Amino acid sequence: MDQRARAFYEELRALENRARAARRAAGQGYSRREVGRAVRKYGAEVSAQRVSDWLSDAAGRAKVPSPGSSEQVWALVRLWSHWAGEVPNERYWRTLLDQAQPAERGRATGPADARYAERGEPRPASSASAVASLRTLPRDVTAFTGRNRELDRLVAAAGPARGVTVRTVDGMPGVGKTALVTRAAHLLADRFPDGQMFIRLHAHTPGQRPAEPAEVLAGLLAGVVGAAQQIPVDLESRAALWRAHLAGRRMLLVLDDAVDHAQVEPLLPAIGDCLVLVTSRRRLVAMESAAPLSLEILPQRQAAELFTRLTHRAATDSGSDADMIDEMVRLCGRLPLAISLLAGRLAHHPAWSIAQLAADFIAARDRLDELHAGDRTVAAAFELSYRDLPMDRQRLFRRIGLHPGPDIDARAAAALDDISVARARRELEALYTDHLIDEQAPGRYRPHDLVRAYARVLASRDPVEDRDRATARLLDHYQHRAEAADRHLSLSPSPSAAAFDAELTSRERALTWMHAERANLFACAAHAATTGRHARVVRLAAAMTAFLHQEGPWQQAAALQGRAVAAAAAAGDRHGQASALTALGAVRLLTNDYAAALELEESALALYRELGDRHGEARALTVRGRVLRLLNEYPAATESQRQALTLQRSLGDRHGEAEALTELGFVRYRTNDYPEAAELQARALTLYWDLGDRHGEAGVLSRLGFVRFRTGDYPAATALQDRARLIYWELGARQGEANVLTELGHIDIVSGRHAAADQPLGRALALYRDLGDRHGEADALTELGRAQASAGNHATATELLERALELLRQLGDQLHEAYVLTWLGRVRTVTGQYPEATELLRRSLSLRRELGDARGEAEALNALGDLLVESGRPDEARSRYEQASRLTAVVPNPLEEGRALEGISRCKELTGAPAEALADIRGAVAIYRRLGAAEAEPAALRLAGLTDAVRPTDPDGPPGPAASPGPLSPPDPPAEPPADDRSAHN
Repeated sequence: MDQRARAFYEELRALENRARAARRAAGQGYSRREVGRAVRKYGAEVSAQRVSDWLSDAAGRAKVPSPGSSEQVWALVRLWSHWAGEVPNERYWRTLLDQAQPAERGRATGPADARYAERGEPRPASSASAVASLRTLPRDVTAFTGRNRELDRLVAAAGPARGVTVRTVDGMPGVGKTALVTRAAHLLADRFPDGQMFIRLHAHTPGQRPAEPAEVLAGLLAGVVGAAQQIPVDLESRAALWRAHLAGRRMLLVLDDAVDHAQVEPLLPAIGDCLVLVTSRRRLVAMESAAPLSLEILPQRQAAELFTRLTHRAATDSGSDADMIDEMVRLCGRLPLAISLLAGRLAHHPAWSIAQLAADFIAARDRLDELHAGDRTVAAAFELSYRDLPMDRQRLFRRIGLHPGPDIDARAAAALDDISVARARRELEALYTDHLIDEQAPGRYRPHDLVRAYARVLASRDPVEDRDRATARLLDHYQHRAEAADRHLSLSPSPSAAAFDAELTSRERALTWMHAERANLFACAAHAATTGRHARVVRLAAAMTAFLHQEGPWQQAAALQGRAVAAAAAAGDRHGQASALTALGAVRLLTNDYAAALELEESALALYRELGDRHGEARALTVRGRVLRLLNEYPAATESQRQALTLQRSLGDRHGEAEALTELGFVRYRTNDYPEAAELQARALTLYWDLGDRHGEAGVLSRLGFVRFRTGDYPAATALQDRARLIYWELGARQGEANVLTELGHIDIVSGRHAAADQPLGRALALYRDLGDRHGEADALTELGRAQASAGNHATATELLERALELLRQLGDQLHEAYVLTWLGRVRTVTGQYPEATELLRRSLSLRRELGDARGEAEALNALGDLLVESGRPDEARSRYEQASRLTAVVPNPLEEGRALEGISRCKELTGAPAEALADIRGAVAIYRRLGAAEAEPAALRLAGLTDAVRPTDPDGPPGPAASPGPLSPPDPPAEPPADDRSAHN
């Protein structure tokens, strides 16, 4: 080769090498200015004459190019073409290239081939072997299922943009990375006419070491340059020749099962219109220019569809087969490899039924062992990834299998593996990079179910002592932090609670931690119970009591406290047993199992008295009194709370004193002694203020709001509930927030703001369902039904009220059942379904009288009066209204008092005594206006019409108007609820 041309080549190659190094260091590429300078420096001297000289000797005989000249010529042509836009004397260069490397004849050169066609010159014949070596995709995946979104992303990568495009697909073993890129490659094959190559890098091929980039390049170049002696020896030269070969071509490369970016980088094209798809079990974070696609397990529907396709049989129409398939793929963790192995067993056993396979697989103790087909197993796939880990990381991976909960953070991992938190964080990140764990939330990791099972199998081979020590450290970690969090959450913190954590320094942080770790804490307590760690169960349950009381879920809380009762009894821990009995009784109260709650509190009280534990006795008395209140046993409830109050004062426990005062005040509220109720709640509020207990403060504010509402001061009631709601929201106390939102919605309805009520009630309903509070859910549904009824949406109202009624009957809450029956009766009245309305309202009235609910009885009587008026029986209706009026004189209920007076007025008007009706309607309007009730305006209009009807006429003038405009149908009035116990959950 001419010296100047060789110098040109060498400078371009140096630029290429420098650019590659720059990309590794800082993501930089070629400098067009530098390349352009080299082209200007040497390009003019590369003339047709010089090329001709290179092709023949002095005698004019053709030269045989020296080994390696093809690499030089090819690189020069490609680089020059790329940067200069065209190749001067291209035909001579082509001739030189063909002589230097015969195997290259007929290979596509991208733009150059188009110029051959434009000039009408024939394209050189291609080598069959070379063509074959550039078409190496494996067969398409015929059973490929789902993954449409991921497939679309890969296909979109082959868009019109010019240049090399790299996409990486990473994911855990068996998730279907190779299947996805194979399917994508077949869909894209016709877009890459110069070749589609599938290159296995063997990062995790059983019995093979990972492929060395130099060896891979040697194999690739063997199909390009032919003679082995023409393949450069060093990696850099081979990579340069490979890039020179790819330059200007439109090729698709699939690099499957890569170890890391260092293995992949030498195989990547430098220029040209190529697409490279790389699969790896690791996240190739060092490949900055590659767009990553992390493959997750299949969605449930796609997983079931894949199983069905691979078994070559359909589920029966009964639906049971479909349910069993759903369960099997769920137990496979929706991992494609596991699904294909299990489905393959069914496909090759035609005598087996889906039901039989499902029963066997569900019952299997070692499901990993069930997932095999010949030498293919899920465990073997995991093992190859595990072997790649350093020994310390292998140990942490095994110990993660000992974790009984669903996820883990750096602090828990540090305790489990006895390492620093900083190191645990690095190790977890490394396992995440290797797709052996997933990051579900920032800093929180969990393994796939089958990976967890594999880790447990590995951990079972470690010495028992090592496993026990690791588990003990983990349980210590959770117990210590839970007790530290409880210091900020317990309404009556134990004086012995000495746990402290530098991070859990406020209620907000404690709540956040408890929410994040709730499932782990439940799992640790269950593990401790099954392994006989009785003291651990008792302490974990005690540390979670306040949080679970406030946040739920209560069914799980009941199960936990039940374990604690049994564990304390087994350990002979009578104090722990009494404490767990008290906590379990409180949870049973929240789930409306009042009989069980009372029995548990009686047992706890007896045990505390035997032990002489006055703190525990006072606490049990308070909870017992609350249960008695909910059972409508008000004298017994009062006595229990008075005993608790005396004990708390003698012990100097101001939190306990405030709680007992609050409960006493609520008993007074339920017995309609509103002044005494307000005075007791005010004393409790002062104590909570002094103690800085904002949760207790919010509870008392809400109860004071109830009192103000019952006494007809709706604005004050709203203001108090708003203050309580804000505190609950700031504290993250969802139960209290839901109760207050329900009451605010109720006030909106009674005040005529039906549309405004939807927002707080909808939020309350969502909170109750999240908490598992079925009673609260029924309350919210009832108030939503009332709002819809008041707005005239009777069908929707009926649906909501009937759902609430079903829940209340399941809970056995007859008081609230009667309330809902009243409102269903009102809806039936308005829609003209009088027989159904009569039956509903009579049942409501009967329940009210049985329960001694005088306030509710007045409400039901007024509703019956409205029904009788609408059905044309005003005399009977008047009797009902007068009964309601007499009740409101004994038990103050301003809203129902006003409704009774309005009803009496209507009946007098309808029976021909409009003058007598005036005084009653005037009294009703005055009450409605004082309350700010929705009935005020319609009643005022009725008063005006009635006044005009009875006004004396001038005897000398024309006859006056008719005596009455006729009966006016009242609006569907929102009734005040009976004395409910929404606040009982606070």
